[in-house]
Amino acid sequence: MKKKIARYAFLVLALLQGGSVAGQAADLVVGPDESISSLKQALELARPGDTILLKSGVYKEGAVLVDKSVQIIGQGFPVLDGEDEYQIMTVTADNVVIRGIEFRNVGVSFVEDNAAIKLEGVSGARIVENRFIEAFFGVYLAQSQKTLIEGNEFYGTGTREATTGNGIHLWYCKEITIRNNKINGHRDGIYFEFVEDSKVERNLSWGNLRYGLHFMFSDRCEYLKNVFRQNGAGVAVMYTHNMSMHDNLFEKNWGSAAFGLLLKEITDSYITNNRFYKNSIGLYTEGSNRLHVRENTFEENGWAVKIMANSMESEFVRNNFINNTFDVATNSRQNFNTFDSNYWSSYTGYDLNRDGIGDVPFRPVRLFSYIVEKQQTAMILSRSFFIDILDIAERIVPMLTPETLVDAHPRIKKLNVPTGEKENEG
Repeated sequence: MKKKIARYAFLVLALLQGGSVAGQAADLVVGPDESISSLKQALELARPGDTILLKSGVYKEGAVLVDKSVQIIGQGFPVLDGEDEYQIMTVTADNVVIRGIEFRNVGVSFVEDNAAIKLEGVSGARIVENRFIEAFFGVYLAQSQKTLIEGNEFYGTGTREATTGNGIHLWYCKEITIRNNKINGHRDGIYFEFVEDSKVERNLSWGNLRYGLHFMFSDRCEYLKNVFRQNGAGVAVMYTHNMSMHDNLFEKNWGSAAFGLLLKEITDSYITNNRFYKNSIGLYTEGSNRLHVRENTFEENGWAVKIMANSMESEFVRNNFINNTFDVATNSRQNFNTFDSNYWSSYTGYDLNRDGIGDVPFRPVRLFSYIVEKQQTAMILSRSFFIDILDIAERIVPMLTPETLVDAHPRIKKLNVPTGEKENEG
Protein backbone atom coordinates (compact mmCIF):
# COMPACT_ATOMS: atom_id res chain seq x y z
CA MET A 1 0.00 0.00 0.00
CA LYS A 2 2.81 2.41 0.89
CA LYS A 3 4.54 1.67 -2.43
CA LYS A 4 1.29 2.37 -4.28
CA ILE A 5 0.84 5.73 -2.48
CA ALA A 6 4.49 6.64 -3.17
CA ARG A 7 4.08 5.80 -6.81
CA TYR A 8 1.13 8.15 -7.24
CA ALA A 9 2.95 10.87 -5.33
CA PHE A 10 5.86 10.62 -7.73
CA LEU A 11 3.45 10.57 -10.67
CA VAL A 12 1.82 13.80 -9.49
CA LEU A 13 5.26 15.42 -9.09
CA ALA A 14 6.24 14.31 -12.58
CA LEU A 15 3.08 15.76 -14.08
CA LEU A 16 3.54 19.03 -12.21
CA GLN A 17 7.08 19.25 -13.58
CA GLY A 18 5.75 18.66 -17.09
CA GLY A 19 8.22 15.89 -17.92
CA SER A 20 7.84 14.84 -21.52
CA VAL A 21 9.79 13.87 -24.58
CA ALA A 22 8.70 14.24 -28.19
CA GLY A 23 5.25 15.27 -26.97
CA GLN A 24 4.81 12.11 -24.88
CA ALA A 25 3.94 12.53 -21.20
CA ALA A 26 6.21 10.71 -18.75
CA ASP A 27 4.68 8.71 -15.93
CA LEU A 28 7.92 8.78 -13.94
CA VAL A 29 10.75 11.31 -14.15
CA VAL A 30 14.27 10.38 -13.05
CA GLY A 31 17.06 12.87 -12.50
CA PRO A 32 19.74 14.05 -10.05
CA ASP A 33 17.40 16.79 -8.80
CA GLU A 34 14.15 14.84 -9.02
CA SER A 35 12.24 12.96 -6.34
CA ILE A 36 13.26 9.76 -8.14
CA SER A 37 17.03 9.83 -8.48
CA SER A 38 17.73 6.37 -9.93
CA LEU A 39 16.45 4.24 -12.79
CA LYS A 40 16.19 1.21 -10.52
CA GLN A 41 13.88 3.11 -8.21
CA ALA A 42 11.68 4.14 -11.13
CA LEU A 43 11.48 0.57 -12.38
CA GLU A 44 10.32 -0.60 -8.96
CA LEU A 45 7.52 1.98 -9.02
CA ALA A 46 6.58 1.56 -12.68
CA ARG A 47 3.63 -0.38 -14.01
CA PRO A 48 3.47 -2.11 -17.40
CA GLY A 49 2.86 0.49 -20.08
CA ASP A 50 4.48 3.36 -18.15
CA THR A 51 6.99 5.79 -19.65
CA ILE A 52 10.12 6.63 -17.65
CA LEU A 53 11.89 9.87 -18.54
CA LEU A 54 15.60 9.69 -17.66
CA LYS A 55 17.06 13.17 -17.47
CA SER A 56 20.60 14.13 -18.41
CA GLY A 57 23.29 12.99 -15.99
CA VAL A 58 25.56 10.04 -15.20
CA TYR A 59 23.95 7.03 -13.53
CA LYS A 60 26.11 4.32 -11.97
CA GLU A 61 23.58 1.73 -10.88
CA GLY A 62 25.34 -1.56 -11.55
CA ALA A 63 23.17 -4.16 -13.31
CA VAL A 64 19.67 -2.92 -14.15
CA LEU A 65 16.82 -5.41 -14.70
CA VAL A 66 13.86 -4.36 -16.87
CA ASP A 67 11.14 -6.95 -16.20
CA LYS A 68 8.12 -4.77 -17.02
CA SER A 69 6.82 -3.56 -20.38
CA VAL A 70 7.89 0.07 -20.08
CA GLN A 71 9.42 2.82 -22.20
CA ILE A 72 12.71 4.28 -20.98
CA ILE A 73 13.36 7.56 -22.76
CA GLY A 74 16.50 9.62 -22.33
CA GLN A 75 16.54 13.43 -22.32
CA GLY A 76 19.87 14.96 -23.39
CA PHE A 77 21.54 11.52 -23.65
CA PRO A 78 21.87 10.51 -19.99
CA VAL A 79 24.75 8.09 -19.38
CA LEU A 80 24.35 4.63 -17.86
CA ASP A 81 27.89 3.69 -16.77
CA GLY A 82 28.81 0.03 -16.23
CA GLU A 83 32.07 1.10 -14.54
CA ASP A 84 33.98 -1.58 -16.50
CA GLU A 85 32.37 -4.18 -14.23
CA TYR A 86 28.70 -4.78 -15.00
CA GLN A 87 26.32 -5.80 -17.74
CA ILE A 88 24.33 -2.57 -17.76
CA MET A 89 20.77 -3.55 -18.67
CA THR A 90 18.96 -6.90 -18.94
CA VAL A 91 15.49 -6.93 -20.51
CA THR A 92 13.14 -9.84 -19.84
CA ALA A 93 9.75 -8.21 -20.57
CA ASP A 94 8.01 -7.84 -23.92
CA ASN A 95 7.41 -4.54 -25.75
CA VAL A 96 10.15 -2.57 -23.97
CA VAL A 97 11.32 0.66 -25.63
CA ILE A 98 14.77 2.12 -24.91
CA ARG A 99 15.55 5.43 -26.61
CA GLY A 100 18.06 8.25 -26.37
CA ILE A 101 20.46 6.83 -23.76
CA GLU A 102 24.25 6.55 -23.79
CA PHE A 103 25.65 3.27 -22.46
CA ARG A 104 29.31 3.29 -21.40
CA ASN A 105 31.98 0.98 -20.00
CA VAL A 106 30.44 -2.49 -20.01
CA GLY A 107 32.39 -4.98 -17.91
CA VAL A 108 34.52 -7.44 -19.88
CA SER A 109 33.87 -11.07 -18.96
CA PHE A 110 35.30 -14.23 -20.53
CA VAL A 111 32.58 -16.32 -18.88
CA GLU A 112 29.49 -14.16 -19.48
CA ASP A 113 28.80 -12.22 -22.69
CA ASN A 114 28.19 -8.94 -20.90
CA ALA A 115 26.30 -6.39 -22.95
CA ALA A 116 25.12 -2.82 -22.68
CA ILE A 117 21.61 -4.15 -23.37
CA LYS A 118 20.84 -7.88 -23.31
CA LEU A 119 17.35 -9.02 -24.33
CA GLU A 120 16.45 -12.55 -23.25
CA GLY A 121 13.37 -14.33 -24.60
CA VAL A 122 11.42 -11.18 -25.45
CA SER A 123 9.19 -9.93 -28.24
CA GLY A 124 8.36 -6.48 -29.59
CA ALA A 125 11.34 -4.56 -28.17
CA ARG A 126 12.51 -1.29 -29.73
CA ILE A 127 16.12 -0.16 -29.22
CA VAL A 128 16.24 3.21 -30.94
CA GLU A 129 18.70 6.13 -31.21
CA ASN A 130 21.05 5.16 -28.40
CA ARG A 131 24.84 5.41 -28.11
CA PHE A 132 27.11 2.57 -27.05
CA ILE A 133 30.65 3.55 -26.04
CA GLU A 134 33.26 0.98 -25.00
CA ALA A 135 30.72 -1.81 -24.70
CA PHE A 136 31.97 -5.41 -24.61
CA PHE A 137 28.83 -6.42 -26.50
CA GLY A 138 26.52 -3.60 -27.56
CA VAL A 139 23.02 -5.06 -28.05
CA TYR A 140 22.71 -8.81 -27.46
CA LEU A 141 19.48 -10.65 -28.35
CA ALA A 142 18.89 -14.26 -27.27
CA GLN A 143 15.81 -16.28 -28.23
CA SER A 144 13.89 -13.10 -29.08
CA GLN A 145 11.61 -12.02 -31.91
CA LYS A 146 9.90 -9.07 -33.63
CA THR A 147 12.42 -6.53 -32.36
CA LEU A 148 13.65 -3.29 -33.95
CA ILE A 149 17.23 -1.99 -33.54
CA GLU A 150 17.38 1.35 -35.32
CA GLY A 151 19.44 4.53 -35.47
CA ASN A 152 21.99 3.55 -32.82
CA GLU A 153 25.74 4.26 -32.75
CA PHE A 154 28.27 1.70 -31.52
CA TYR A 155 31.90 2.67 -30.86
CA GLY A 156 34.20 0.00 -29.49
CA THR A 157 37.87 0.44 -28.71
CA GLY A 158 39.02 -3.17 -28.83
CA THR A 159 42.47 -4.06 -30.10
CA ARG A 160 42.19 -7.87 -30.01
CA GLU A 161 39.37 -10.16 -31.16
CA ALA A 162 39.61 -12.28 -27.99
CA THR A 163 38.87 -9.34 -25.70
CA THR A 164 36.17 -7.64 -27.75
CA GLY A 165 32.50 -8.53 -28.30
CA ASN A 166 30.17 -7.81 -31.20
CA GLY A 167 28.27 -4.59 -31.80
CA ILE A 168 24.90 -6.26 -32.49
CA HIS A 169 24.70 -9.96 -31.60
CA LEU A 170 21.73 -12.25 -32.30
CA TRP A 171 21.34 -15.87 -31.19
CA TYR A 172 18.27 -17.99 -31.94
CA CYS A 173 16.09 -15.07 -33.03
CA LYS A 174 13.53 -14.38 -35.74
CA GLU A 175 11.84 -11.41 -37.37
CA ILE A 176 14.43 -8.85 -36.24
CA THR A 177 14.96 -5.56 -38.10
CA ILE A 178 18.38 -3.86 -37.85
CA ARG A 179 18.29 -0.50 -39.60
CA ASN A 180 20.33 2.71 -39.90
CA ASN A 181 22.95 1.87 -37.27
CA LYS A 182 26.65 2.85 -37.24
CA ILE A 183 29.04 0.25 -35.85
CA ASN A 184 32.79 0.62 -35.40
CA GLY A 185 35.62 -0.96 -33.40
CA HIS A 186 34.00 -4.23 -32.34
CA ARG A 187 34.96 -7.84 -33.11
CA ASP A 188 32.10 -8.28 -35.59
CA GLY A 189 29.86 -5.36 -36.39
CA ILE A 190 26.73 -7.53 -36.77
CA TYR A 191 26.66 -11.22 -35.84
CA PHE A 192 23.84 -13.73 -36.50
CA GLU A 193 23.64 -17.34 -35.38
CA PHE A 194 20.44 -19.35 -35.93
CA VAL A 195 18.44 -16.30 -37.03
CA GLU A 196 15.47 -16.47 -39.40
CA ASP A 197 13.31 -14.10 -41.44
CA SER A 198 15.17 -10.94 -40.45
CA LYS A 199 16.29 -7.78 -42.25
CA VAL A 200 19.57 -5.82 -42.07
CA GLU A 201 19.13 -2.50 -43.84
CA ARG A 202 21.06 0.76 -44.38
CA ASN A 203 23.72 0.16 -41.72
CA LEU A 204 27.31 1.40 -41.80
CA SER A 205 29.72 -1.17 -40.38
CA TRP A 206 33.37 -0.14 -40.63
CA GLY A 207 36.73 -0.58 -38.92
CA ASN A 208 35.72 -3.72 -37.00
CA LEU A 209 38.48 -6.13 -36.01
CA ARG A 210 37.12 -9.19 -37.82
CA TYR A 211 33.93 -8.96 -39.89
CA GLY A 212 31.56 -6.12 -40.66
CA LEU A 213 28.83 -8.76 -40.91
CA HIS A 214 29.11 -12.42 -39.88
CA PHE A 215 26.29 -14.93 -39.88
CA MET A 216 25.79 -18.69 -39.74
CA PHE A 217 22.75 -20.96 -39.95
CA SER A 218 20.50 -17.97 -40.67
CA ASP A 219 17.92 -18.70 -43.36
CA ARG A 220 15.58 -16.39 -45.26
CA CYS A 221 17.24 -13.14 -44.18
CA GLU A 222 17.64 -10.01 -46.29
CA TYR A 223 20.64 -7.64 -46.32
CA LEU A 224 20.19 -4.46 -48.32
CA LYS A 225 21.72 -1.02 -48.77
CA ASN A 226 24.45 -1.51 -46.16
CA VAL A 227 28.06 -0.30 -46.28
CA PHE A 228 30.80 -2.69 -45.10
CA ARG A 229 34.07 -0.77 -45.19
CA GLN A 230 37.65 -1.47 -44.06
CA ASN A 231 36.83 -4.37 -41.76
CA GLY A 232 39.63 -6.76 -40.78
CA ALA A 233 38.37 -9.68 -42.86
CA GLY A 234 35.35 -8.18 -44.63
CA VAL A 235 32.01 -10.02 -44.54
CA ALA A 236 31.54 -13.77 -43.97
CA VAL A 237 28.32 -15.77 -44.37
CA MET A 238 28.14 -19.52 -43.75
CA TYR A 239 25.81 -22.55 -43.72
CA THR A 240 22.71 -20.69 -44.85
CA HIS A 241 19.88 -21.11 -47.37
CA ASN A 242 17.61 -18.67 -49.18
CA MET A 243 19.24 -15.38 -48.29
CA SER A 244 19.10 -12.17 -50.31
CA MET A 245 21.91 -9.64 -50.42
CA HIS A 246 21.40 -6.61 -52.63
CA ASP A 247 22.37 -2.95 -53.07
CA ASN A 248 25.26 -3.16 -50.59
CA LEU A 249 28.75 -1.67 -50.80
CA PHE A 250 31.73 -3.89 -49.89
CA GLU A 251 34.67 -1.53 -49.86
CA LYS A 252 38.39 -1.58 -49.00
CA ASN A 253 38.35 -4.80 -47.01
CA TRP A 254 42.02 -5.40 -47.66
CA GLY A 255 44.47 -7.94 -46.26
CA SER A 256 45.96 -11.38 -46.79
CA ALA A 257 42.75 -13.05 -45.51
CA ALA A 258 40.19 -10.34 -46.31
CA PHE A 259 37.13 -10.57 -48.51
CA GLY A 260 34.44 -8.23 -49.66
CA LEU A 261 32.06 -11.17 -49.23
CA LEU A 262 32.92 -14.77 -48.32
CA LEU A 263 30.25 -17.41 -48.99
CA LYS A 264 30.76 -20.84 -47.43
CA GLU A 265 28.09 -23.50 -47.97
CA ILE A 266 25.42 -21.01 -49.06
CA THR A 267 22.65 -22.32 -51.34
CA ASP A 268 19.70 -20.97 -53.32
CA SER A 269 20.54 -17.33 -52.65
CA TYR A 270 20.65 -14.01 -54.51
CA ILE A 271 23.62 -11.62 -54.71
CA THR A 272 22.36 -8.69 -56.80
CA ASN A 273 23.09 -5.01 -57.45
CA ASN A 274 26.03 -4.84 -55.03
CA ARG A 275 29.31 -2.99 -55.51
CA PHE A 276 32.62 -4.64 -54.63
CA TYR A 277 35.31 -1.96 -54.63
CA LYS A 278 39.01 -2.32 -53.77
CA ASN A 279 38.86 -5.56 -51.77
CA SER A 280 41.57 -8.22 -51.69
CA ILE A 281 38.92 -10.63 -52.98
CA GLY A 282 35.55 -9.26 -54.00
CA LEU A 283 33.47 -12.45 -53.82
CA TYR A 284 34.76 -15.83 -52.61
CA THR A 285 32.60 -18.96 -52.84
CA GLU A 286 33.33 -22.34 -51.28
CA GLY A 287 30.85 -25.22 -51.27
CA SER A 288 28.12 -22.81 -52.38
CA ASN A 289 25.55 -23.88 -54.95
CA ARG A 290 22.72 -22.41 -57.00
CA LEU A 291 23.71 -18.79 -56.41
CA HIS A 292 22.28 -16.01 -58.56
CA VAL A 293 25.03 -13.40 -58.91
CA ARG A 294 23.47 -10.72 -61.08
CA GLU A 295 24.04 -7.06 -61.93
CA ASN A 296 26.88 -6.42 -59.49
CA THR A 297 29.94 -4.25 -60.09
CA PHE A 298 33.39 -5.62 -59.26
CA GLU A 299 35.90 -2.78 -59.49
CA GLU A 300 39.62 -2.54 -58.68
CA ASN A 301 39.73 -5.67 -56.54
CA GLY A 302 42.72 -7.99 -56.33
CA TRP A 303 40.50 -10.91 -57.33
CA ALA A 304 36.97 -9.96 -58.36
CA VAL A 305 35.61 -13.51 -57.94
CA LYS A 306 37.24 -16.67 -56.59
CA ILE A 307 35.26 -19.88 -57.11
CA MET A 308 36.36 -23.10 -55.50
CA ALA A 309 35.79 -26.37 -57.35
CA ASN A 310 33.05 -27.48 -54.93
CA SER A 311 30.83 -24.50 -55.87
CA MET A 312 28.38 -25.51 -58.58
CA GLU A 313 25.27 -24.55 -60.57
CA SER A 314 25.62 -20.83 -59.98
CA GLU A 315 25.06 -18.08 -62.53
CA PHE A 316 27.07 -14.88 -63.02
CA VAL A 317 24.98 -12.73 -65.34
CA ARG A 318 25.10 -9.05 -66.36
CA ASN A 319 27.85 -8.05 -63.94
CA ASN A 320 30.54 -5.40 -64.49
CA PHE A 321 34.18 -6.49 -64.07
CA ILE A 322 36.27 -3.31 -64.14
CA ASN A 323 40.05 -3.00 -63.67
CA ASN A 324 40.50 -5.96 -61.36
CA THR A 325 43.92 -7.60 -61.17
CA PHE A 326 42.17 -10.95 -61.75
CA ASP A 327 38.53 -11.10 -62.82
CA VAL A 328 37.93 -14.79 -62.04
CA ALA A 329 40.10 -17.43 -60.40
CA THR A 330 39.46 -21.07 -59.56
CA ASN A 331 41.35 -24.08 -58.26
CA SER A 332 39.98 -26.48 -60.85
CA ARG A 333 40.20 -27.07 -64.60
CA GLN A 334 36.52 -28.03 -64.54
CA ASN A 335 33.68 -25.51 -64.52
CA PHE A 336 30.16 -26.15 -63.26
CA ASN A 337 28.89 -22.55 -63.27
CA THR A 338 27.50 -20.19 -65.90
CA PHE A 339 29.00 -16.85 -66.97
CA ASP A 340 26.94 -14.88 -69.47
CA SER A 341 26.44 -11.32 -70.72
CA ASN A 342 28.94 -9.70 -68.37
CA TYR A 343 31.05 -6.62 -69.08
CA TRP A 344 34.81 -7.21 -68.86
CA SER A 345 37.11 -4.16 -69.02
CA SER A 346 39.94 -6.48 -70.09
CA TYR A 347 38.01 -7.81 -73.09
CA THR A 348 39.84 -7.04 -76.35
CA GLY A 349 37.36 -8.55 -78.81
CA TYR A 350 35.22 -6.79 -81.41
CA ASP A 351 31.57 -6.25 -82.30
CA LEU A 352 31.20 -6.19 -86.07
CA ASN A 353 27.39 -6.18 -86.13
CA ARG A 354 27.19 -3.55 -83.38
CA ASP A 355 24.65 -5.36 -81.26
CA GLY A 356 26.54 -4.59 -78.06
CA ILE A 357 27.77 -8.18 -77.68
CA GLY A 358 31.33 -9.23 -78.46
CA ASP A 359 31.70 -11.55 -81.42
CA VAL A 360 34.51 -13.47 -79.71
CA PRO A 361 33.83 -15.31 -76.42
CA PHE A 362 35.84 -14.17 -73.40
CA ARG A 363 37.79 -16.42 -71.07
CA PRO A 364 38.08 -14.57 -67.75
CA VAL A 365 40.49 -16.97 -65.99
CA ARG A 366 44.08 -15.95 -66.62
CA LEU A 367 46.84 -18.52 -66.66
CA PHE A 368 48.78 -16.17 -64.40
CA SER A 369 46.03 -16.43 -61.74
CA TYR A 370 46.49 -20.21 -61.81
CA ILE A 371 50.25 -19.75 -61.31
CA VAL A 372 49.72 -17.29 -58.44
CA GLU A 373 47.33 -19.74 -56.79
CA LYS A 374 50.16 -22.29 -56.74
CA GLN A 375 52.98 -19.86 -55.96
CA GLN A 376 51.97 -16.50 -54.46
CA THR A 377 55.41 -14.93 -54.80
CA ALA A 378 54.86 -14.95 -58.58
CA MET A 379 52.73 -11.80 -58.08
CA ILE A 380 55.92 -9.78 -58.43
CA LEU A 381 55.73 -10.50 -62.18
CA SER A 382 52.15 -9.27 -62.56
CA ARG A 383 53.03 -6.18 -64.67
CA SER A 384 55.69 -7.82 -66.81
CA PHE A 385 55.59 -8.21 -70.59
CA PHE A 386 56.25 -11.94 -70.18
CA ILE A 387 52.93 -12.40 -68.33
CA ASP A 388 51.06 -10.52 -71.08
CA ILE A 389 52.45 -12.94 -73.66
CA LEU A 390 51.56 -15.89 -71.43
CA ASP A 391 47.95 -14.69 -71.12
CA ILE A 392 47.59 -14.25 -74.90
CA ALA A 393 48.92 -17.73 -75.55
CA GLU A 394 46.58 -19.31 -73.01
CA ARG A 395 43.54 -17.55 -74.49
CA ILE A 396 44.35 -18.85 -77.95
CA VAL A 397 45.08 -22.43 -76.85
CA PRO A 398 43.78 -23.00 -73.30
CA MET A 399 45.75 -25.77 -71.64
CA LEU A 400 45.62 -25.15 -67.87
CA THR A 401 42.67 -22.78 -67.38
CA PRO A 402 39.10 -24.19 -67.43
CA GLU A 403 38.13 -24.58 -71.08
CA THR A 404 34.41 -24.33 -70.33
CA LEU A 405 34.63 -21.26 -68.09
CA VAL A 406 33.79 -18.78 -70.79
CA ASP A 407 31.40 -15.88 -71.35
CA ALA A 408 29.93 -16.48 -74.80
CA HIS A 409 28.16 -13.10 -74.88
CA PRO A 410 30.55 -10.52 -73.38
CA ARG A 411 29.10 -7.01 -73.31
CA ILE A 412 31.00 -4.31 -75.15
CA LYS A 413 29.88 -1.44 -72.93
CA LYS A 414 29.65 -1.16 -69.17
CA LEU A 415 26.24 -2.20 -67.91
CA ASN A 416 24.05 0.31 -66.09
CA VAL A 417 23.45 -1.65 -62.91
CA PRO A 418 22.40 0.77 -60.13
CA THR A 419 23.48 0.03 -56.58
CA GLY A 420 22.24 1.58 -53.35
CA GLU A 421 25.55 2.26 -51.66
CA LYS A 422 25.50 6.02 -52.25
CA GLU A 423 22.48 6.32 -49.96
CA ASN A 424 24.51 5.20 -46.93
CA GLU A 425 28.18 6.00 -47.36
CA GLY A 426 28.44 7.36 -43.81
